Amino acid sequence: MTRLVKRLTELRTAGEGALVCFVTAGDPDLQTSTKIVLALAQAGADIIELGIPFSDPIADGPSIQASSMRALLAGTTVRGVLGLVRDVRKTSDVPLVLMTYYNPVQRYGLEQFACDAADAGADGVILTDLTVEESGEWKKVAEHHGLNTIFLLAPTSTDIRIRKVAKVASGFVYCVSRTGVTGERTELASGVSELVARIKASTDLPVLVGFGVSKPEHVREVCSYADGAVVGSALVNLIAEYGGSAELFSHLSKMVAELKAGTKVK
Repeated sequence: MTRLVKRLTELRTAGEGALVCFVTAGDPDLQTSTKIVLALAQAGADIIELGIPFSDPIADGPSIQASSMRALLAGTTVRGVLGLVRDVRKTSDVPLVLMTYYNPVQRYGLEQFACDAADAGADGVILTDLTVEESGEWKKVAEHHGLNTIFLLAPTSTDIRIRKVAKVASGFVYCVSRTGVTGERTELASGVSELVARIKASTDLPVLVGFGVSKPEHVREVCSYADGAVVGSALVNLIAEYGGSAELFSHLSKMVAELKAGTKVK
């Protein structure tokens, strides 16, 4: 059982939602990213998604696109991100999920990436643009190395696709709350609870909702019908604003504590 599955099981037993915090590894640099991950965990994040920066992040909106570019310009590589994971593991057991696109992992080598990611201390991987139909080779090496594979489902997903994903996903299912790209929103999209219900009808895996979730009230609403919420752009924007300041960590800790309070609604 990965740290990810263990934490989600603990939260479900306690009747509490999960707070997943996304940040882009290497933004503003790998050393600061390590400190950010540890600060997020200490402030109450249940799971942390580490984005491996990619030059063509088609699922991401302006905030995460910009963070990926900052990280790439700072010299961040896949191997460097795995080194970050290894550094975090020296002092923290917070579940870590690597989120990226298929291209960087294919170039690194599927088997080698799975081996190195697991050895560094990652618990799961999200390959945003990997379809379930083309996931066989990756799933084989990921399972061999004990990594969970998380798939995304969206409002456009048919019941047939939901059932396909439910058969091969592990860890949790990532429910994309709206069509389009990531980014802060003032309101949650309509119909999210119905989509979560459709997914839950096909799987017992936890269902976590992301894309557009950015405020404590969003987290509270999502956790009333789903197993957790993923917040990314709001944190990334804070890092962009305070990345070079000593105030960054106090702002991040305050935001995470407020978001985490929204998970305790069941």
